[in-house]
Amino acid sequence: MEMQQIRYFLALSQTLNFTRAAEDCNITQPALTRAIQALEAELGGELIRRERGKSHLTELGRRMLPLLQQCYEAANSAKSLAKAVQSSDVAPLSLAVSHSVNVAVFISPVTELFRAYPGLQLRIRRGTADEILSMLKQGDVEVALAGSLGEAWERLDSWPIFRDEIRLVVSADHPLGRRNEEHIGLETLVGERLLSRIDWESEDEIVAALRAKGYEPEAAHEVETDHDLIALLEANAGVGFVPVSAPRSARVRRLKLKGLDLERTVAVYAVAGRLRSPVATALVNLLRATDWSTLELTRPS
Repeated sequence: MEMQQIRYFLALSQTLNFTRAAEDCNITQPALTRAIQALEAELGGELIRRERGKSHLTELGRRMLPLLQQCYEAANSAKSLAKAVQSSDVAPLSLAVSHSVNVAVFISPVTELFRAYPGLQLRIRRGTADEILSMLKQGDVEVALAGSLGEAWERLDSWPIFRDEIRLVVSADHPLGRRNEEHIGLETLVGERLLSRIDWESEDEIVAALRAKGYEPEAAHEVETDHDLIALLEANAGVGFVPVSAPRSARVRRLKLKGLDLERTVAVYAVAGRLRSPVATALVNLLRATDWSTLELTRPS
């Protein structure tokens, strides 16, 4: 199996048109057809069914597409990494990060990226789910890290990287914070003031889960970031919810609510079909390969 064959197949999977795919790959249509046929022979079946104006991927083609895409990107990343090690060329990367995502969690893969690309110029932009989706659509960023972006967009590639439990958080001086047990009943929250996160991807799900259990949250204050939320919790201004990956404070306790399992999935996002820089592809691959268990995070099933 040759990388050129994989590249031609990936182009064909985007266009579903042999003529357009050949033009995109800057080769003749017969050459592309021969390469696809050779790949099909090696894989033991048709990858694309040729019909008049309605060519489509076969079941084998659909199953092979993500594997071959990953293989192609990994090979390109390896080449880029090898080249980057020998060079200090400037490598700009614009990255969007949700307000609800703690960048400190990603220090390990980002450190590897800096080692591979000494000339890396990282630009991190924060935003809500809607703002991040807009940045991706407009090409303002190459890659994004966030929980669910909500809107279904056919050009949005997403790779779930870890599941993040959501815990109740209170001041260590709060009556709930002075208890010995880690698990508490939902009834203990009656009358408590809930600190709300503006535009947090998981906010609506948390409120819906609480209401389903018969508890109506009493909103008190609104904040945009985990840092602001923890600052108010330290001042004993109410109770709130944060993911396990959120910043920690010795003056704040994390508790579990009995009978209520809350979690979110954090993913890395990019735009399908849009050419990504080698450094962006390397970051995506590093994030997908990271072992998150040391941070009490689990891989999505």
